[in-house]
Amino acid sequence: MISRLSRELSPHLTYHSLYHTRDDVLPAAARLGRASGLNEDEYLALTTAALFHDTGFIDTYEDHEAGSIAIARAALPDFDYSPAQIDRIADLIAATRMPQRPADPLQELLCDADLDLLGRDDFMRLNRALLKEVRHYSHRPVPDDTWMRDQLRFIEEHRFFSPAARTLRAAGESHNRALMRAALASTNGANHAAGGLA
Repeated sequence: MISRLSRELSPHLTYHSLYHTRDDVLPAAARLGRASGLNEDEYLALTTAALFHDTGFIDTYEDHEAGSIAIARAALPDFDYSPAQIDRIADLIAATRMPQRPADPLQELLCDADLDLLGRDDFMRLNRALLKEVRHYSHRPVPDDTWMRDQLRFIEEHRFFSPAARTLRAAGESHNRALMRAALASTNGANHAAGGLA
C-alpha cells in the first residue's frame, strides 16, 4: 500500500501525502497502541486502519474515508484478513471522518493518531502544508487570517481522546494553541497596519 500511495497520490496533497500516512499516522498509531497495552489482534486492526485510512485520496478529495474503506475491503482479503477483521478496520477508518466521534477505545486511538501533529513541534509547518492543499482543492481564496481563526478554533476545541495520547501530546497541544494565538495576533496586526496605511 505504501508503494501505491507513493505512485498514485496527487502532488497537490501537500498535507495528506505519503508522509502523513507513513511517517506520521502509522507510527503514532503503533506508539499509542503499545502504550495502551493492546493485544495482538487490536494492534493489527489499529495499524492496518492507520495504513489505509487516507488511501481514498487516491480517487477523491471529498468523502475520502468511503474510498479508503473500499480500497481496504478490496485489498485485505489478499493478505488473509477475515471478514470480521476487515469490518473492524472499516469501522476504525470511518471514525476518522471529521468531526471525529469515536465510539470505542480503538477508534479513539486511531483518531488521536490521525491528529497527533496537534501536539508536536512540526504542527505549524504541517498546518501551512494543509492550508496549501485546501487552497488548491477548494478552488477559492482562503485568506491567512480566516484560516488562522478557523484553525485556532479547531485546536482550542480539540482534546485527545485516549489516555495515552493525552499523556504524550497534551502539553505539546497546549503549546501549539499558544503559537496559533500568537500567529493570529500577528496576522491581524499586520492586516490592521496595512489598512491604516491605505
